[in-house]
Amino acid sequence: MLRHLLHPKPHTALAAVVALALGCAAPAARATTLVLYAAQHEQTVDQVVKAFTKETGIDVKVRTGEPPELASELLKEGASSPADVFFTANSPELTLLSENGRLAKVDPATLARVPPQYNSPTGDWIGVLARVNVLVFNTSKIKASALPASLLDLAKPEWKGKLAVAPTDADFLPLVAAVVAEKGRPAALAWLKGLRRNAMIFDDNEGVAAAVERGAAAVGIANNYYLPRLAVEKGADKMHSTMYYFGHGDVGALVNISGAGILKSSRRQAEAQKFLAFLVSTPVQQMLAKADVTFEYPLVAGVAANPALKPFDELQPPKLSIQQLSDDRDSAKLLREAGLI
Repeated sequence: MLRHLLHPKPHTALAAVVALALGCAAPAARATTLVLYAAQHEQTVDQVVKAFTKETGIDVKVRTGEPPELASELLKEGASSPADVFFTANSPELTLLSENGRLAKVDPATLARVPPQYNSPTGDWIGVLARVNVLVFNTSKIKASALPASLLDLAKPEWKGKLAVAPTDADFLPLVAAVVAEKGRPAALAWLKGLRRNAMIFDDNEGVAAAVERGAAAVGIANNYYLPRLAVEKGADKMHSTMYYFGHGDVGALVNISGAGILKSSRRQAEAQKFLAFLVSTPVQQMLAKADVTFEYPLVAGVAANPALKPFDELQPPKLSIQQLSDDRDSAKLLREAGLI
């Protein structure tokens, strides 16, 4: 998860616009506090929570953590969990909670704001943002014409010493699940062992992006938001690296969904439903797209992505369903078998 302290630009008109979008005449009295378990990036959560409280008067208490850890905690807490809403960076954790009967149904009007392929098949969580896997590369170390056609090629001997990966970053787990879904478990294990031979290992994708930028590695596997965030910190005119988007349905072009669901055990169902509706309201999606903080793709129709990103409709991801990416636990087992964690 991103730990850099970026500062979003103020959006002074947001509250008024959101009020019109949600039909709110004025903020409610602060009699309710929602408990949000947040496994999304800190800056994204902070933006949304502040705007939500300003608009509705509902306070939000945030508990943060990595997606697998918080999902596991929610399962252990069961019906006694203090959580009202779970907002996470990756869909497998939502699928896990759904399969265990821990999530409530989302209001149909809220679900209808997002294309159905990005929501829970059973209607108990909603997609909020999307991200695509990319290869970040240092333009002084390697030419774009020399980059691999497939993510799987990075396990070949010619990439030894040129690659950076962060297998312990939660964002890496859905990518492993995607390789399993596309090629099978034995092939995925062989690919991971190839990465183990070839790659420099980092704790997180921020480390991968930074290593590529300084030239310690020629290329690195990461999601699309890490390099633009580094460019904000460093200055775009001082960058030595850029992003390469895999195409032709390659597994390397995996799109994964960040979403949110309401705990069935929540005693604040109405307020939680309001929070989910807020996340996918047009003004909030526009806020997240425009601010040089999030760099994720909005999922509501008509909201364009940040111009630093390739347009969403030009991406060429593999045709994998949310259900095919649902088992992070087996992905973690494979990483251990391959010696990457």
